Amino acid sequence: MYFDGRERTAFETYFGALNLNVRSSKDLLLKFQASAYRTYETERFTIQGQYRLGELERDLSSDQFGEVVRDLGVGTFLDHARNTLDATVVTVAHKGYLQLPNSYLQWGVDARHEVINDQLNEWSLLDSADFSVPLNSGESLELSYALKSQLRMESIRASAYVQNTWRWDQGADRWWTLVAGARAQHWTYNGQTVASPRARLTFHPGWKRVFSPDSIIDRDYSFWLAAGLYYQPPFYREVRKPDGTLNPDIRAQRSIHLLMGMDRWFEIWERPFKFTAEAYYKAMDDLIPYEVDNIRIRYYGTNNAKGYAAGVDAKLAGQFIEGIDSWMSIGVMQTREDLKDDFFYWRYNAAGDTIRPGYTFDQVAVDSSRVEPGFIPRPTDQRVSVAMFFQDEMPRWPTFKVHLNLVFGTGLPFGPPNFNRYADTLRTQIYRRVDIGFSKQFLGAKGQEKSGWLRHIDNLWLTAEVFNLLNINNTIDHTWVTDVSGRQYSVPDFLTPRRFNLKLIAWF
Repeated sequence: MYFDGRERTAFETYFGALNLNVRSSKDLLLKFQASAYRTYETERFTIQGQYRLGELERDLSSDQFGEVVRDLGVGTFLDHARNTLDATVVTVAHKGYLQLPNSYLQWGVDARHEVINDQLNEWSLLDSADFSVPLNSGESLELSYALKSQLRMESIRASAYVQNTWRWDQGADRWWTLVAGARAQHWTYNGQTVASPRARLTFHPGWKRVFSPDSIIDRDYSFWLAAGLYYQPPFYREVRKPDGTLNPDIRAQRSIHLLMGMDRWFEIWERPFKFTAEAYYKAMDDLIPYEVDNIRIRYYGTNNAKGYAAGVDAKLAGQFIEGIDSWMSIGVMQTREDLKDDFFYWRYNAAGDTIRPGYTFDQVAVDSSRVEPGFIPRPTDQRVSVAMFFQDEMPRWPTFKVHLNLVFGTGLPFGPPNFNRYADTLRTQIYRRVDIGFSKQFLGAKGQEKSGWLRHIDNLWLTAEVFNLLNINNTIDHTWVTDVSGRQYSVPDFLTPRRFNLKLIAWF
């Protein structure tokens, strides 16, 4: 494949806020805030891709093994967009904190006014072996995809929450903590009001291990259970449907969370460490399905799916080197969804073979069967993810430090960009990345003297980093090529290769 053209995405954002804190007594704190946010986004690209399809020699004994022995076809596709989005959000909010004799009370209210203007102008042209796809007749040219619309959405969101924390001490470093509260929200665009109750119960058993009357080790454990009903009201992009219209009947996505976890503080080499583990299950409905197209998220704009997420996370954090934090983590997760109205048909020819465009010789269908896919992986279904961040310092030179970042993740689901979620069951390759960085502290360390204007700088660091040290090609998405018969081919698109970064950080 060969590409030419240009793609330019620009974001301009502005934010300002005014805060007022009032402490009428030592037990009561009141906060008031007014803020405004403005974003202007432009998405402009005209990308032409040209490809040649060839059949490779697969006979291991042939001198031409791995070489093209027959041309299957050539083609061109052209993707074009001139999109703009302008959004303004103004918010007024109040928060309060009150220390009661046996509990700690928090509350808040806010109102947000949103004005969003969106202009879409996109189209795609497919040309395979000098034939436009789909095939055209007459003098008109039918594009494979075209979208043009101008949208405006103006609405007000209001929300309020209240939360209280209770603690019961039972002596011997043993206590219970209960955090309970609720949040309510209303959106004028769809007229929906939702309420989300939640609670978290924590138990600190105060376990100790006694070796002798003079040797008692505190086994610092905590265990917790949490549950809640959560609503996620949609923002503008979730409301916009693939055909460029807005759905005023959209509803907030809903999920029931169940979580249990534990943590433990302990010492290794006389330095503090903390181990945390959690297991969770989330039952979700009124989901808004979406697909990932390059780096864009394409929402369906309807609440037509249900799903779940379940997994386990574990993390060990501490100071392998005194005074320097490091950590490692691992997560195992499965998240799937079932679209309520998705189905497809398998078509069969007279020989009983399944008809596959571009593969089956006899394309005449004499029978068919309806298939309902059921639960399929969600786009975020990454089964295993592992990460490690390690810091060290140079012996005898504590102002020189080095850090190493390792990331590993199994593949994510993907499929052709045709808004058929049941087809998004392929998997990308595993994700692997190694970063390394070296830092030097010039000001702020013990024994470093400052004079002149340098006295105004509290801390000064210079850092040199290498991202993707091993220059691994990690897949972010796939470009899909369609030939004149409807057969599709996926070509992986890779994230950025090795990058060098230099930064200077100063604290005043």
